[in-house]
Amino acid sequence: MKMLARFAIIVALAVAPATARADLKALAEAAKKEGELTWYIAHYTSEGAEDLGRGFTEMYGVKVNVVRTTAQVAYQRLLQDIKNNQTICDVFSSTDVGHFVRLSAERRFEKYIPEASSKILPAFQNFDPQGFYHTTSAGLVTLTYNTAKVKPEEAPKQWQDLLDIKWKGKVSIGHPGFSGYVGTWVLTMKKLYGWQYFEKLEKNKPQIGRSINDTVTALNAGERQVAAGADGSTLFSAARGNPLAVSYPTDGAVLIIAPSAIMKGSKNPNASKLFMEYLYSVEAAKINAKHFAIPLRPEVPSPPGAKPISEVKTIRPTVAEIDKGIPEVIEQWRDTFGN
Repeated sequence: MKMLARFAIIVALAVAPATARADLKALAEAAKKEGELTWYIAHYTSEGAEDLGRGFTEMYGVKVNVVRTTAQVAYQRLLQDIKNNQTICDVFSSTDVGHFVRLSAERRFEKYIPEASSKILPAFQNFDPQGFYHTTSAGLVTLTYNTAKVKPEEAPKQWQDLLDIKWKGKVSIGHPGFSGYVGTWVLTMKKLYGWQYFEKLEKNKPQIGRSINDTVTALNAGERQVAAGADGSTLFSAARGNPLAVSYPTDGAVLIIAPSAIMKGSKNPNASKLFMEYLYSVEAAKINAKHFAIPLRPEVPSPPGAKPISEVKTIRPTVAEIDKGIPEVIEQWRDTFGN
């Protein structure tokens, strides 16, 4: 009996991995029959999002319709779809966690826990204990600058340095009414220094774009010299030979955790599930690293020139603070900056 029991255990262990692979293979076959999925995405630059979509298509032969916008625009588009009883978006990815809190409470998501979710860095696992949305991207809001106009020793070292009068007319920032990255950054600055931080920043007449990635354009063009920018898009541009650098603020880089979820009623449920698995793959992590986002898989090293997340002092609001706070700071922002 003992021999039979041992044999049964050995067989079970041998079969389990094969079964998991067979399930994923069956999912891939079902996804291929559906043929496509539509992805509302705010995590990356347009180039990075398209690269990820292309990688999925190359792996599985399933087309990804990439709809890349800023977080608030993607959310408003999704709400309009819902209002019109349309199911266009299959997978929704935003940089504003509050979107997921609200949509989950309205039961707008299909519950799905990717098999690969246990393989990403522990810090990003189990973001939603109920399993409706999952961390699929992470990045930092840091101080950034144009190296042709600002020497490293003169670059801002902490967030309050942007308030120095010497940067009047030289600062670039995004808009919390469009960008989830910017909304989280604004909320964090308010939490650290009060709204007077932005009343003082307004006096330096910053150039305000929409996306946080607009700061890269402003710095590259020489229109502005310093910014509150995303580490990934800044370092990606620097790697292409542009005069940009990142300064990790001593009072904390703002950590952005960006989830994804499958929409309930998706017309392509198998393709959507397979895509969620793909976002946790080593292949996707390598594409993220190529575009200087934080790779979620431990097997993939940090991009060249970027500090590993373990070496960076980070700060971030809680999920509850983001859900309640970003709509509030958008209104305060418009009162202060007039846009």
